[in-house]
Amino acid sequence: MIRPKIVLRLIHINWVLIAHGLDEIVLNTKLFRPIRFLTVFSPYYWLNKKTDSRGVRIRQALEELGPIYVKFGQALSTRKDLLPDDIVDELVKLQDKVPPFGNDVARAIIESELGMSINEAFAEFCPTPMASASVAQVHTARLHTGEEVVVKVLRPDIEGRIHSDMALIYEFARFAEKFWAEARRLKPMEVVSEFERTTLDELDLVREAANAAKIRRNFENSDIIYIPEIHWPLTRQKVMVMERIHGIPVGNIDELREAGVDFKLLAERGVEIFFTQVFRDNFFHADMHPGNIFVDPPAKYIAIDFGIVGTLSLSDQHYLAENFLAFFNRDYRKVAEMHVESGWVPRSTRIEEFESAIRSVCEPIFEKPLKDISFGQLLLRLFQTARRFDMYVQPQLVLLQKTLLNIEGLGRQLYPELDLWQTAKPYLEQWFHERMGPKAKITKLLKQFPEFAQQFPEIPQLVYKALDNAAHSQQQAELQQRELTLLREQIERSNSRSLWMMLISTVLISLAVFFN
Repeated sequence: MIRPKIVLRLIHINWVLIAHGLDEIVLNTKLFRPIRFLTVFSPYYWLNKKTDSRGVRIRQALEELGPIYVKFGQALSTRKDLLPDDIVDELVKLQDKVPPFGNDVARAIIESELGMSINEAFAEFCPTPMASASVAQVHTARLHTGEEVVVKVLRPDIEGRIHSDMALIYEFARFAEKFWAEARRLKPMEVVSEFERTTLDELDLVREAANAAKIRRNFENSDIIYIPEIHWPLTRQKVMVMERIHGIPVGNIDELREAGVDFKLLAERGVEIFFTQVFRDNFFHADMHPGNIFVDPPAKYIAIDFGIVGTLSLSDQHYLAENFLAFFNRDYRKVAEMHVESGWVPRSTRIEEFESAIRSVCEPIFEKPLKDISFGQLLLRLFQTARRFDMYVQPQLVLLQKTLLNIEGLGRQLYPELDLWQTAKPYLEQWFHERMGPKAKITKLLKQFPEFAQQFPEIPQLVYKALDNAAHSQQQAELQQRELTLLREQIERSNSRSLWMMLISTVLISLAVFFN
């Protein structure tokens, strides 16, 4: 049974949609379609003039509904291939222009977390936020040492709102598992659980700071990306202080063009950064929407906001690498075999049939630039193929898939002529050679050599123990064999005696009966 609190939240969501003039979305659902005619009796139906554009109304509704819905809008804002321009242009504002909370509230949170006044912590502090997003807002400041910094402050009472919405999403997932035949394959509860984990991780700014520090070390002295430095003494769970960076937002195409940015190189480097993080570092920035990416001309990225990061198990990383490489080489049979071997499709799947289905989906998009690929149509075809072959969703890969879509959307904006496949293929081949080639095996052996050398003096003793244990085991086996032989002989003798006793008893009983 659905809890009353969840029912109230569901009613509130529908009310917000109607209040922002999105009643067609609500009234076209199966639940409300039969009672659409009742809206004509509502004063709101006649008084609401819907003066704002549909894009504005959708953005405002998502902002009012809270952080999870804002994140949904952020994800859609990168998909100009899927949505009309007027809606995308409004959703872009959700990346860093969500209505901020008050300066007094921000100051109170900062002072409570740091245990000191604003003036003690900073030489200067700007009360007007420079950016405001779904989870936090950012203020500029200057340290007493003269360094320019930004202060990220978590939104007040955000955790309660997220838990409330997650409870509703879990309820939808339970209904899906109960009443939808596809749910077994799509694993909605596991997917929601993964989404909840990553969302709640964003509420700990110490964790985000640690993520930023790790990625900064991974790309130290890099020519293609820069990660700002964290100021640890002023970082707490609800407050993070970070070096202030100066760059052009990656979504400001006209400004980038005026600055002489090399769009082709920038797009190619974006692909390289993604594959480097996933395969070399196995630690990737998983929230790469344009609001978190800046450019230092001519072609250097600056990344911020590391609240969501992803990692892969070694087996998933291996299977993905092999799948990508086989895909880039158009070896669809290898792709089909890897899917079966990894357990992503049932082992009963006919390889030839699966190979043919993959080829029919993927072959039309090769040798096409991003601008000529309809990813909406591609995703639909992939979903149909997955359903046909009972392909299971891998919840641990959902974050990676979302990040890949972000990267693809970013590349589409920067350089639509980009050949995504040919850009990624050489890097992946190099990684595979370094990881799986002869040199990699020798390197691995050399890394393990100190451990072998440390254990080398003990090898004779270990060999002696092994031989002694083997001899002892052999003696025990022989002894057990002799005992079993004796036992078998005793049983046979016992059985023989028992047989004679039975015969004698039978004869005696027969004689007694005869003479009576």
